[in-house]
Amino acid sequence: MVIIYGIANCDTVKKARTWLTANSVAHHFHDFKKSGVPTKELSIWLKALGHNKLLARHGSTWRKLGAELQLAVHDDASATALMLAQPSVIKRPVVWWHHGGAAGTITVGFDADVWQQFINPQH
Repeated sequence: MVIIYGIANCDTVKKARTWLTANSVAHHFHDFKKSGVPTKELSIWLKALGHNKLLARHGSTWRKLGAELQLAVHDDASATALMLAQPSVIKRPVVWWHHGGAAGTITVGFDADVWQQFINPQH
């Protein structure tokens, strides 16, 4: 099962969900705006990827924060507080590719070439 995390009206998330459906990939969508940011999962993402990979520092939400708040985000703990308070600063989509009983792989963003490897690993 694939779990895709993001915001429903995000264009990249829309493209990603459309791609998964078009490629017959069963998936569940977790909307940050409706269901919040899952704290346990966020901790796992940060351990796997680090806050620099998860923060959307080029997005409008980040730019609106102001320099003082931006500078205050310097480690996983400060990034966690910000991401829980303002989910729009999380790069989207975050995708958890579960492989059977294994922990799976976590990716950020949409890249059809990379994703193709997850759904068709022999190529």
